[in-house]
Amino acid sequence: MNTAPIANHEISVKPISGWRTLPWVLIAFLAAVSAFIYGIGIESVLFIVVGILTILVAAVACAGFVMLPPNTAVALLLFGSYHGTARESGFWWVNPFYTKKVVSLRLRNLNGPKLKVNDKAGNPIEIACVVVWNVEDTFEALFEVDDYLDYVSVQSESAIRHLASQYPYDSWEDDDIISLRANISEVSEALEVELRERLSRAGVRVHEARLTHLAYSPEIAEAMLRRQQAGAIVAARKKLVEGAVGMVRMALEQIQDEHVVEMDNERKAAMVSNLLVVLCGETNAQPVINAGTLYH
Repeated sequence: MNTAPIANHEISVKPISGWRTLPWVLIAFLAAVSAFIYGIGIESVLFIVVGILTILVAAVACAGFVMLPPNTAVALLLFGSYHGTARESGFWWVNPFYTKKVVSLRLRNLNGPKLKVNDKAGNPIEIACVVVWNVEDTFEALFEVDDYLDYVSVQSESAIRHLASQYPYDSWEDDDIISLRANISEVSEALEVELRERLSRAGVRVHEARLTHLAYSPEIAEAMLRRQQAGAIVAARKKLVEGAVGMVRMALEQIQDEHVVEMDNERKAAMVSNLLVVLCGETNAQPVINAGTLYH
């Protein structure tokens, strides 16, 4: 009857200290050698057989010694049945018939390749990410998936492809829309959430995920650059016009309040036109001196 615990998650165990077992194994070796030599000396088959058997037992016991460095775990299996995982670093001794599977618990970086995908608007873009992760549950990492390293790589690529299709590359004029370029923090957080959900099945914990590369694909990069430049020019012109209109309004109000000169609506319109040309023009205005009257 199999008495191994039935589990679908990691079971923590603490093996016997190897320093407590090592002296007994050494004593067994010495006793075996002594019995073997003594048996040869007195020509006793019994002592010779006992010596050989004792050496075999001591040799098998040596297979139970295991050294665990920090941030390393070993999963213990007995004839295919999972019996637990030892995580504490040190020199230990376990059942020599255990199959030992060592798993690193250290943090790892997955630097994903540049992927060509379509964003929410259908524009082809290049995107890449880096994922910081480590194994949290050794049972799930070893026995729930075929290869947890390959699983992390494939699922990370799938997650970044899915993420890119959920957001546009740029929000352009609508600042309320979350975009890949303008909202890096929100996008990285969404990527972390999706990766944690996907990789938790393999006993993997995601500590951080962020974008490392984001750009339009080469075939549309030039066109999108012109579009960005045009948008920037329009936004700059809008700000410039808003400021110029405010300055013209202030000038007219100040002239009227201080009674500098009386102007009808036609002359006000001409003044507004001239001021806007001066304030909004890309080149310096050339002044023209009026040597006549106000109206000529």
